[in-house]
Amino acid sequence: MKQALIGVVCLAVGSLGTYYLMNRHGVHVTPFPTQAAAPASAGANGEALITLMPEAAARAGIEVTQVVASTSGARLRIPAVVQPNAYRAVIVTPVVSGRITRVPVELGQHVRRGQTLAEIYSPELADAQTQYISARAELDAHERDVRRTEKLVELGSASRQELEKIHAEHTAAESMLQSRRSRLMLLGMTASHVTGLSSSAQVASTVTVPAPIDGVITVRNANIGLNVDPSTSIFAVVDLTNVWLVGDLYERDLGRVRIGSAATVTASAYPELRLEGKVSYIDPQIKAETRTAQIRVEVPNPGTQLRLGMYVDMEVGEAGTGAGVMIPRAAVQMVGDRTVVYLSNPARPGQFVERGVTLGDASGNLVQIIFGVVAGDTVVSKGSFAIRAERDRVGDGGPAPAVSSGVQTARVTVSEKGYEPARVTLRAGVPARITFVRTTDATCGTEVTIPSLSLKRALPLNQPVDVEFTPQKAGDVEFVCGMGMLKGTIVVQ
Repeated sequence: MKQALIGVVCLAVGSLGTYYLMNRHGVHVTPFPTQAAAPASAGANGEALITLMPEAAARAGIEVTQVVASTSGARLRIPAVVQPNAYRAVIVTPVVSGRITRVPVELGQHVRRGQTLAEIYSPELADAQTQYISARAELDAHERDVRRTEKLVELGSASRQELEKIHAEHTAAESMLQSRRSRLMLLGMTASHVTGLSSSAQVASTVTVPAPIDGVITVRNANIGLNVDPSTSIFAVVDLTNVWLVGDLYERDLGRVRIGSAATVTASAYPELRLEGKVSYIDPQIKAETRTAQIRVEVPNPGTQLRLGMYVDMEVGEAGTGAGVMIPRAAVQMVGDRTVVYLSNPARPGQFVERGVTLGDASGNLVQIIFGVVAGDTVVSKGSFAIRAERDRVGDGGPAPAVSSGVQTARVTVSEKGYEPARVTLRAGVPARITFVRTTDATCGTEVTIPSLSLKRALPLNQPVDVEFTPQKAGDVEFVCGMGMLKGTIVVQ
């Protein structure tokens, strides 16, 4: 009798101690009630119910906002990076070998087509001019020989054979001169300059490197004293009046964008800037690690306000048709591999419900929720991290199934990751209803099967499908997709 009394006293002291420790922090976590005591749309998923004392909520700076219906006509909003238009970018290389003696331009400078970018001292150019002058003098000599031989043939002092030989030598001299002329043209000399080249006093050993297009110098490898050849890249000149915006398009959104789709571009650096462009390219290959395809939008860039490497937002594609609601991005938290929000109970201030959700498209500071909350719910938009931290610290002892009108309920989302959650807990002997919602086409889970119960249901996209049964005994019941690749477990207790 004495030992029993001591045990009762110890249990009471332990309970009071636990209560004190939990409430000194202003937070306590309890599992959902087993009856329909939770507010509408708060508690239907069998998640943890978290209660904060007023002083704890004040310290966390908690703010709430009401969930609003999403705009089904919203276009896709994609972050992108400014890149040069590759069709308007030129790598500049010298046409001769030599040593750079002058560089009159700087990195980032705007240049006009034909403007001198660099000067190169080139013995190769001087040698080519000397060879041209020599070939020209040789041709002049052959022309004089032709005229003299023709007169001798008329007088009978020279034979026709000698005249033909002179004509052949003259033709060879003409060909050599033309070859020397063409080489000078390839080395950057103008036709008028070559034509006027007649003596060694006119030989120039310096060649200029002109800008090939109007644009901005984005690469400058040229420095005085650098030895270069025709394979050396010394400048890059880019026309920035037209640029590319490159972003990643998720696989699920490919049907909403096509080449030629209109795009609107905004940049945080210029709040009033709005540029209109079109989708010019969609990568035909999906990245396996991100399930995205690269998308490119071409836009004009007046005043070259958009700089290379800058982040921008672009709205592209056709109007969406997916249902859902919008909540602030700050309301979303990650708990393990689950995406959750915290709902507030207006009837019970300080009481919050952790609810698993399925995300859709993002737009600015808002994100679409396809499944998990409905318009009119109240979510924590500021301070949700503090609620999550306290929940993790205190723990919830594991979720319990919700029971309404004598039926225990649970919900399972079929996403790109598989079943979420992949483990559902039910009680034996109580009628159950599991609602499955498929939120993506990128899955094999277009139907769900519970082999041991001989149940099979098709899962249309974004349409809730109820599977009803009564678990008879404790144990694990497996549910799978039609191909047997996705698997989940019903734990019957």
